[in-house]
Amino acid sequence: MSNAGEKAKSTIVIKRIKKGGHGHHGGAWKIAYADFVTAMMAFFLLMWLLGSTTKGDLKGISDYFNSPLKVAMAGGSGAGDANSVIQGGGNSLTDQPGQRKKGSTPEEESKKKRRQHQQRMREERAHMEDLKSKLDAALLTNPKLAELKDQIKVQITPDGLRIQIVDDFNRPMFALGGAHVQPYMRDLLQEIGKVLNEVDNKVALSGHTDSALYAGGDKGYSNWELSADRANASRRELIAGGMDSKKVVRVVGLADSALLEKDDPKNPLNRRISIIVMNKLAEEKMNQANGEIEAGSVDELKEQLPAGKDAAAVTADDDEEDDAASAPKAKGKSRAKE
Repeated sequence: MSNAGEKAKSTIVIKRIKKGGHGHHGGAWKIAYADFVTAMMAFFLLMWLLGSTTKGDLKGISDYFNSPLKVAMAGGSGAGDANSVIQGGGNSLTDQPGQRKKGSTPEEESKKKRRQHQQRMREERAHMEDLKSKLDAALLTNPKLAELKDQIKVQITPDGLRIQIVDDFNRPMFALGGAHVQPYMRDLLQEIGKVLNEVDNKVALSGHTDSALYAGGDKGYSNWELSADRANASRRELIAGGMDSKKVVRVVGLADSALLEKDDPKNPLNRRISIIVMNKLAEEKMNQANGEIEAGSVDELKEQLPAGKDAAAVTADDDEEDDAASAPKAKGKSRAKE
């Protein structure tokens, strides 16, 4: 019994504990980490945009997020500056992305300038037609001057209103071979001077003679000096009639270099005084050319104006000129010098 008890007391019991692995925690931490990285990338992208974008673009971005549909349809600095139905900076879907602004082409600019020039010409022509009406009325109300209507030719040219006073065999404007103004010519010029003083346009005068030469030819006092003296005498009468002397910008003598009747160089119609009331376009052209100006032709005016009412008005002026040119020429014995 004792042995059995001792044996029982000496029994050693060993308990072995099996260690198992850790439990599965899942992948939630990976999602959190990815969200963190994404937030950091968005933060740095935002900081980069704030540092590299102009105030106008920032406002465009702000407007876009406030009302994306409105900005996308209306365009603007935040949605691409393109004048197209397709917004976003291009004429088509194949264009590269980016902000592009569509400007006017050279052809469009040329057409725009041409339209502006034609508009100015219409305005200047209307102004000259008004002046022509005033001049006609002033001459018709004066019985003495009404008798000289056949010697007065008034035309609208590209450079303004051209008033030509032509000579007549039975009624010369100046003394024979000189620059002394006849009394009726003096009254006519002074009446014209009153009308011209009512407008702010500049005036250019030119004198013309026929082809009859002085006995000494061109070596001494010639048609060049005579035409210049007559133009200057006409200038003095215009000023005496009330025209401001500062309106005159050019006085020249052209002798017989610009004959009105080329087929009959000694015709009295070639002896004339030309007064050009310049429009603003002509004044600008004269300033650019340092004082040079030509009256231009009626044909040139028709080319510059589009077809329509203005062209019809020019044609009417042509008809009047043709009728005057086809009138019976002065008859009589030709003089050696006017």
